[in-house]
Amino acid sequence: MRKVLVIGGGAAGMMAAVTAAKNGGQVLLLEKNEKLGKKIFITGKGRCNITNAADIEALFSAVVSNPKFLYSSFYSFTNDQVVDFFEELGVQTKVERGGRVFPVSDHSSDVIRALEREMERLGVEIRLRAEVKELILEDETVKGVVLSSGKRLYADAVIAATGGISYPSTGSTGDGYRFAEECGHKVTELLPSLVPMEVKEWYAKELMGLSLRNIEIRVTDGKKTLYREFGEMLFTHYGVTGPVILSASSIVGKKLKDKELTLHIDLKPALTEEQLDKRVLREFGTNHNRQFKNAVDSLFPSKLRPVIVELSGIPEEKKVHEITKEERLRFARLIKDFTMTLTGLRGYKEAIITKGGVSVKEIDPGTMESKLVKGLYFAGEVLDLDAVTGGYNLQIAWSTGYMAGMNACC
Repeated sequence: MRKVLVIGGGAAGMMAAVTAAKNGGQVLLLEKNEKLGKKIFITGKGRCNITNAADIEALFSAVVSNPKFLYSSFYSFTNDQVVDFFEELGVQTKVERGGRVFPVSDHSSDVIRALEREMERLGVEIRLRAEVKELILEDETVKGVVLSSGKRLYADAVIAATGGISYPSTGSTGDGYRFAEECGHKVTELLPSLVPMEVKEWYAKELMGLSLRNIEIRVTDGKKTLYREFGEMLFTHYGVTGPVILSASSIVGKKLKDKELTLHIDLKPALTEEQLDKRVLREFGTNHNRQFKNAVDSLFPSKLRPVIVELSGIPEEKKVHEITKEERLRFARLIKDFTMTLTGLRGYKEAIITKGGVSVKEIDPGTMESKLVKGLYFAGEVLDLDAVTGGYNLQIAWSTGYMAGMNACC
């Protein structure tokens, strides 16, 4: 029976431990926190977006970094199999907007407890508050780990599922990157990802707390469109967040390091400019004797109205029947293209995931084993793999954890 050590009790680590134990491995899981699954607990606002119900090709297109590397993992342990796995463990699931899969209970703790019960059933030994200091290496082969207490633990295989450096309060402090570099692995540039973005304009603060639904955003660099998506967003005191903004950060984050970009918000994406102008004309016709600032109530949420009125360039006290056609068309264009200047990303404390990680060029995609060190496997966020929001990043964790666990015990 092969001894398998798993470092990290997050999604990838627990899945690796379950899979290795199911396949005959003697598994010891080491977690430096006082409990397992601290990051799972906060995912999906505490509801845990387990995976996405999209077809498998859509899974690949949602992956931002190195989707081809995931071919074996995604096909070996698909999103459908993830749902079946949790249902068999007693976690009933439901599919929500955008294909997002959640537990019916809306409690991420149910996902963690199910994994804990399964590990207990399979005889996985779990040690909490067990921090790994370094790997034991001999002749380009991993032999075990050294704990911060100085204790040495030996094994036939080690799976590093240590996460990234986002949400450091959950224990993600980049240990796996250090282990990888000490073994000679390259770690690619790290960036916070699926993270809110900061803007320059004064009106972000004015709009703080305002949520916009059914809008379309574009992020541009000059004339080049870098990202486009339909959905929801939220204004904050420093800038913007919400699903479409978080996903945009994973695409434009690197560029935003070096330069400012423009965020374009189409407040009425269902209408063409011509249709919108007719709608504005109707509104103006109904309110032709009122002041401009009081004539656009039905077009916007109340918090947005004074900002749009100010940016329109039309004097707020001007009577509606005095507004020129040129002013009206300019107003319609503003509604279709409400812009803000993106100046940077927020930090790792607010980032859902870390972009970058252990270079996948040095990992066997069919086994998750290091090409440099025999018996050493990597899984989850520690690898240079990331996706947009919607359950895709947890799917990466489950699939790569499964592959690592399956192969480490053989």
